[in-house]
Amino acid sequence: MKRITAIFALTIFSLAIFLPFSLSISTVSAQDSGYSIQHVNHQVEVMYSGLVVISDTIQVTGQLTGGFLIGFPYKYGAHILKVVAYAANNPLQISLGVPFEDKSGFYAVNINFSQASSQVFTVIFILSNDLVSYDSTTQLFSVDFPAYPSFVKEAATINVTLLVPNDAIAMTITKDDGTVDKTNFVKNNLAAFTYSPATATFLPVGSLQIVDITQLDRKITISPAADVASSDSYRIVNNSPSSLGSVEISLPSAASNIVSRDEFGRTLTTQVLSSSASAKLLNVTFTSTLNSGGSTLLTIEYTLPRVSSEQATSFALNFDLFPPLNCYVDEASITIVPPEGARFLTPQLSSIDPSLSLSREIFQETLSINRQGVSYIDDVYPSENVSQIAYDYNPLWLSFRPTIWIWALTAVGCAIVAFWRRPKTSAPPRIVVPKLSVDLSPDHVRAFTEAYEEKNRITSELKLLEIRAQKGKIPRRRYKVQRRTLEVRFDALSKDISELKALFRSAGGNYAGLIRQLDVAETELNEVETNTRSAEGRHRRGALPLEEYKKLLADYQRRKEKAETTVNGILLRLREEIR
Repeated sequence: MKRITAIFALTIFSLAIFLPFSLSISTVSAQDSGYSIQHVNHQVEVMYSGLVVISDTIQVTGQLTGGFLIGFPYKYGAHILKVVAYAANNPLQISLGVPFEDKSGFYAVNINFSQASSQVFTVIFILSNDLVSYDSTTQLFSVDFPAYPSFVKEAATINVTLLVPNDAIAMTITKDDGTVDKTNFVKNNLAAFTYSPATATFLPVGSLQIVDITQLDRKITISPAADVASSDSYRIVNNSPSSLGSVEISLPSAASNIVSRDEFGRTLTTQVLSSSASAKLLNVTFTSTLNSGGSTLLTIEYTLPRVSSEQATSFALNFDLFPPLNCYVDEASITIVPPEGARFLTPQLSSIDPSLSLSREIFQETLSINRQGVSYIDDVYPSENVSQIAYDYNPLWLSFRPTIWIWALTAVGCAIVAFWRRPKTSAPPRIVVPKLSVDLSPDHVRAFTEAYEEKNRITSELKLLEIRAQKGKIPRRRYKVQRRTLEVRFDALSKDISELKALFRSAGGNYAGLIRQLDVAETELNEVETNTRSAEGRHRRGALPLEEYKKLLADYQRRKEKAETTVNGILLRLREEIR
């Protein structure tokens, strides 16, 4: 009994402690509604490319802190491409796909006001063009969209506006609370958690082309004279049920000298449809129609105003990173190429975010910027689309390339002049082989040439044997035996050659003169060999400087080659004579 009493007392004590906390939590949850929604401007715009842009400008009263939930029927969540929110030109943090309190069937977005409070703010949704369809029988377009935004509280007034390209005729909007045939209507006292999909059927006055742009590559090149040339390449996919003959593209309002080309480089017909302070709208006609589901590459080249010069060597370029878009681009990139020799000052390398990259070569810097989901709202919503690029450039770089060319031409000219004025080497004297006299026979000439060639071969073998012995590649005893054998053979050949020379001299005439030329060449070779050994010895002893030593060796080599040429020429003529 005492145990039961103790348990009952502990339970009562616990309830007394935790009940106030529970009440406090409930009170806090009930106090999170310190605001009321007074007015909402719900604008639904169907873009030329079929995109559906929903812009909700919300006006509240009271203190708006923490999070604000806005949603619509869940089926539209799969078509969302991009969501942004801002207040007084300041971006707000958002969380996508959050629970819509305890309600199911909704796709909700939470807007974070934890660090700021605002009475008026705007939320923009971009939905894919899958929500736009075409009925070939009635030739009418239809768009599926949320008739009203969904809130967790009642909204006093909802002003709904539906915009389509170039207006429309035969407009009919079908929704749960009735059908209307106008593009603007008002809903008062919109209940919390309103679930109201709608379908608008219309016939556009102008064209409505359902296209996707999967990639945009923009290249801006700045010349040394500060002229700016831009090239925008679009990868276009036709999602329309019919073929596509032309496409509308927006360019900066200051664009001029516009040229459009297809993926094969062919020039396309380009017409300026309209021009405003923010954009210039073009209609580009393809050479051949683009079938449904097909893709093509469209390149538009144009010039922009010159870069302004802040100082003598400092230049600033203020521009929109990407041109005004009437579509949504999955992946976009921009490459900025300044003049050769320029150096980027802004943005600084230390502050570049991951979407930017700066490449540096010897004389060239290139800035690249990559973006995901570039769209129409980048020009409406104060985003990072506007950027300032500043670089430093010295005008003296204008003369860099011409100076390089002048130096190159000068070097080539000097080489040509040096080659033209080089010393002319005299042709070796023609050796006239005389006719054999009665005292000489072809066998004598053959014996002389063969003996002379054998003597030259043995001379080469003696030199090679000496080198091998000095390097220790052959035993000393074997070296002496081989050297003695070669020397005996060499002496015998020398004796035979001397006897044949005497025979040639005794024959008289041209043969005697030929032998004198051969003796002179041999004397020159012996003198060159002696002088070379002398120079090598003097250089090893340090008596002959290196430069002078090299100069002497070059001179001796030239004399040796000339003498060897003379000897070889005589032998060649004699061999031809005996054939």
